[in-house]
Amino acid sequence: MTQNRREFLKKSSCALGMVTLATQVEHFGLMSALAQKVDSQEEANVPSDYRALVCIFMAGGNDGNNTVIPNHNDASLSNYSAYSAARNTQGLAIAQNALLPINVPRMNGLTYGLNPNLGTVAGGINSGIHELWVQGKMAIAANVGTLIRPMTRTQYQNGSIAKPFQLFSHSDQVSQYQSGRSDAFSFTGWGGRISDRRTAPDNPNGLIPMITSINGAQLFTAGQSTLPLAISDSRTTLANVLNPQGFNTSAESQARLAAFNQLRAQDLSNNYVAAASRITEQAMVANQALGSNPMEVTVPFPNSGIGYQLKQVARLIKKRGDLSINRQIFYCQIGGFDTHNGQINGQSSLLSQLSQAVRAFYDEMVVQGVSNNVTTFTMSDFSRTFNPAGSGATVGSDHAWANHLFVIGGSVLGGNFYGMNTSNGTPYPTLVMNGPDDADSGTNARGRWIPTTSVEQYAATLGRWYGLADADMPIVFPNIGNFPTTNLGFMQP
Repeated sequence: MTQNRREFLKKSSCALGMVTLATQVEHFGLMSALAQKVDSQEEANVPSDYRALVCIFMAGGNDGNNTVIPNHNDASLSNYSAYSAARNTQGLAIAQNALLPINVPRMNGLTYGLNPNLGTVAGGINSGIHELWVQGKMAIAANVGTLIRPMTRTQYQNGSIAKPFQLFSHSDQVSQYQSGRSDAFSFTGWGGRISDRRTAPDNPNGLIPMITSINGAQLFTAGQSTLPLAISDSRTTLANVLNPQGFNTSAESQARLAAFNQLRAQDLSNNYVAAASRITEQAMVANQALGSNPMEVTVPFPNSGIGYQLKQVARLIKKRGDLSINRQIFYCQIGGFDTHNGQINGQSSLLSQLSQAVRAFYDEMVVQGVSNNVTTFTMSDFSRTFNPAGSGATVGSDHAWANHLFVIGGSVLGGNFYGMNTSNGTPYPTLVMNGPDDADSGTNARGRWIPTTSVEQYAATLGRWYGLADADMPIVFPNIGNFPTTNLGFMQP
């Protein structure tokens, strides 16, 4: 059947347009494509400063017991001897003289130790994050985990308090960390819900969404009215992360592009067509802004997966002015922490990669003059059992619960532990299997510490610094009212 020129252009452009739109829909949510009305009061309150949250998810369940370790011999609190007695025989203990010492005022000034791979490593390009603790730029939120409400060991064991669903399951605990709730499955994440509440007032003229993932689609970044920008890491330049596919500089290609742009102006009375057109338009404007005035970072980043991701985040932050962005949230991920075996070498390598990349990122923020405006924080599925799994070269650990998390940045009140107290009156748990902080009991107890600080409290502290209003706290964190405080105190106002 013969087609006239108009039909040919329409069909060919639509086909090509659908490929392009499919790409852009992955980057921009349908609702984010629709203009959001900003009232005069919100316009008057647009922030004059810049702030960003950078989430690093340690996928698989990082072993907090071998990340933050007692480095003292005080018998009144869990000490190095208690740690070594539980882990040394099977080969999972780290030698005390290898620990990177940190003095902790919250723990009566006792010394604790960071995993030795969080400091300077042979061949590393940066000195690692241990030095940031010394500088007061890093804090530790201790004994954090998924909770519906505060829970004691007795309540856990007698079932009088509802537990997070599917404890010790990777997928379920990842979902609960990223969604910020443990009582029900959620289709949105707490990062996305913050973006829902803050995009219009904070980034009224933003050329890209408030929230960006450098590791594909993630629950953490999904909101109800916005979806994230999802881009590749620094091995792709910013000029190419949104570059429309299927077009080039040839006359034929440019004719198709012109026809495609003309078609996008048709049928705009239909909300879905208008939204699709707006998605593409937004992507093209963003692509132009990302490609113009290229700005490369100054600090060298390590050639690792997390290094590439954080370098791309640093590039986007450097472009914040061109993108008209005042507030941003980023998601990065480093995997491989499911160390049922081979943990000593496996975790050592991963923590070294994390430490070197985070240090490079922090140093770049200093160079950019925004180290006080950017806060990096970690999350993970859960910690791992205090009691090892296996022995010797294959020794590992199994799924557990409460974990120790890092917060890094110039606005962090660093050099201390934060969180709600455990049974011993401090936020660091009692390292005794079948002890007062262990969810397990009897001869089969393996040391799965019950959290005393919830993911919601941890996240709310970060959200408040970012600019989330108190009135929005229960919207972003539906269970926050179950907990005694929404501010753990590790961030400056």
